[in-house]
Amino acid sequence: MNIFSRQSLRDGLSRVHPVWFTLYASISAFGLYTCVYALRKTFAVATFEGQSIAGVDYKIWLITFQVAGYALSKFLGIKIISELKPGQRATGVLITSITAAASWLLFALMPKPFNIFFLLINGLVLGLVWGMIFSYLEGRKMTEILGIALSISFIFSSGLCRSAGSWLMTEFGVSEFWMPFLTSCLFFPPLLFFLYLLNQLPPPDSHDIALRTKRQPMDHEQRKMFFLTFWPGIFVFVLIYTILTTFRDFRDNFSAEFWAEAGGGTDPSIYTSTEVVVSLVVLVLLGGIIFIRNNHTALMVNHLAILAGFILIGGATFLYRSEVIQAKGWMILVGTGLYLGYIPFNSILIDRLLATFRYMGTVGFLMYVLDSCGYLGSVAVLYLKQFLNIQLSWLDFFMAGSEYVSVSGIILILISMYYFHKKYKSTVLKPEVSAV
Repeated sequence: MNIFSRQSLRDGLSRVHPVWFTLYASISAFGLYTCVYALRKTFAVATFEGQSIAGVDYKIWLITFQVAGYALSKFLGIKIISELKPGQRATGVLITSITAAASWLLFALMPKPFNIFFLLINGLVLGLVWGMIFSYLEGRKMTEILGIALSISFIFSSGLCRSAGSWLMTEFGVSEFWMPFLTSCLFFPPLLFFLYLLNQLPPPDSHDIALRTKRQPMDHEQRKMFFLTFWPGIFVFVLIYTILTTFRDFRDNFSAEFWAEAGGGTDPSIYTSTEVVVSLVVLVLLGGIIFIRNNHTALMVNHLAILAGFILIGGATFLYRSEVIQAKGWMILVGTGLYLGYIPFNSILIDRLLATFRYMGTVGFLMYVLDSCGYLGSVAVLYLKQFLNIQLSWLDFFMAGSEYVSVSGIILILISMYYFHKKYKSTVLKPEVSAV
């Protein structure tokens, strides 16, 4: 039963001008995931200073349990999201969002260390939401701009929800334990509104299918065949995405510590102000890919955008170390480079991959393969610093990580670019050459 469906609005959207359709769908997806993200990441703005369990910082326990839940959900999502039917999406988003908000209530009510368990629940349910939302958008001629709008919400909401959480603590004296739940309450009404709007989208039409291939659920055998067909490229994708996910999570989870060390102060607006700039820059740089009709060309341009992102991360860190730029400029440039790499993987890169090779399936399958590995990397880096007793501050550790991310990412994305271009020439162009 689809509790958010209204056929009259859906019929109207199927006839509206593409520009208005794209604007409607972009705002709906952006708004929905922005609200969902507030159910996940608000706690990152709290430091839980001086609190530890078994010799490990309390905040690291929280991050570990949430990321573990996220990683587990991604493994489950390989099957769940790839087999998801359209009529199940809205109900799925609603159930997972309610469960996530409830987990923060129980986190506030239960004493330490037992409340840590509810971070696992939070990550487990929210890890499925992205695939449910993106399934509304994939396989359309405007998927680039729709996917970018959805992905930009990662950046914008990351700053907005942390600013909201910081505002509740500084202005109203809300404790670090109650702040995540109260922030969730603020974002839940608009979440329901945007979910209703998004669920009115009609399915891709015949023109969409002609341009981007038909998107359909994938059973076990279809998933296996897809993996065997592209496994070398998928392996490189996993490595790149694990690096990007680990870097993004580290930047999100310890932003309060970074700003404290870099002299950013405690102004709640610092998170939003930097991420808004990053969002706008990335939107402009990636949005132009929508005008590339040739899917193989667009796939290669996506690779170039990711390459540029890795170069920007390394270059900005070098300038910051050399005291050429200040902390705010460095964080904006590193964030821009990070999301130039991260966003294509979460939307347009995989969509264009399917279209390039005329492969009928879903973006969600490969996305959840990547995510399941990416979040394991996030946990590994946290404990690498904690247990190997690396004598670096959080800020210095982040700078060193930026340099590693830049160098390794450049090498890997060039390998990926070579592989998929060669694969295209041998499997798509070769039959055409033979026919001539």
